[in-house]
Amino acid sequence: MGQDHDHGVGNANSAALTKALALTGTFLLAEVAGAYVFNSLALLSDAAHMLTDALALAVALVAIRVGRRPADRRRTWGYHRFEILAAAFNASLLFLVAIYILYEAYQRFRAPAEVGTVGMLAVAAFGLLVNWISMRLLAGGSEGSLNVKGAYLEVWSDFLGSVAVIAGAGVIWATGWTWVDAVLGIGIALWVLPRTWTLLSEAIDVLLESVPRGIDLNAVEAAMRGTAGVQDIHDLHVWSLTSGKVALSAHVVVEPSLAREDRLEDALGTMLAERFGITHVTVQAELAGAHGGTTTDDWGAAPTRA
Repeated sequence: MGQDHDHGVGNANSAALTKALALTGTFLLAEVAGAYVFNSLALLSDAAHMLTDALALAVALVAIRVGRRPADRRRTWGYHRFEILAAAFNASLLFLVAIYILYEAYQRFRAPAEVGTVGMLAVAAFGLLVNWISMRLLAGGSEGSLNVKGAYLEVWSDFLGSVAVIAGAGVIWATGWTWVDAVLGIGIALWVLPRTWTLLSEAIDVLLESVPRGIDLNAVEAAMRGTAGVQDIHDLHVWSLTSGKVALSAHVVVEPSLAREDRLEDALGTMLAERFGITHVTVQAELAGAHGGTTTDDWGAAPTRA
């Protein structure tokens, strides 16, 4: 049942990404042309973000389709982590775009340029509509997938960029202050950077197999120790395979009086799924002293004798 649900969610995300990619790609061509015709850095900044949007959506779409491939003899966990690589790629791309826009804004301050405000306003208004539709398409999947979240953040940043460009076009038209265009470019870039860092750090956490955010390892260990029949826990590891797929492995020292068929694997698995949402659980049940008094928690430590 869980696998069917995963495929259903993946299909929904794939359809939303495909529609958003079609919209974004179409508008990207219009915005690049408008940026050069009307000589607007704010439009160029927004167009650069639209380019990363299109790439992000394309990579995210590929990630979902690759992630559906079944596990094989070489990749026993399957291809789920491909979406994390996609999220990391998108975040890195956004960083580069933001730095480029900051550089271009600096150049504009040094040498101000005329801006075609009416055309700038029209293109930005069209972009606002495109980004709003794309955001609505991706909002549902952004909570459950780091991959879709990355694409959603890209579109969200462009939505705000379009709002800023519209406001800036109005100010420039009313006052003639062409420097406002450069300020808008800087503002968009600075808004994007911290959110990009958040996305990148989340992707890095998954790649480093850190304990997932929202899970307290001490609470997990305490709950396992509190299960009837458990004497001790060691070699406890909790990590994310990908968004929404948390795995756990542990060695559980059990009471000697337990029959072998009652060594707690099912009880612990049920408890961990219900209390912490951890569904991929590997438990090795053993008696005290099974490793001669040693554990593998300290990888570099010399073995101790019992």
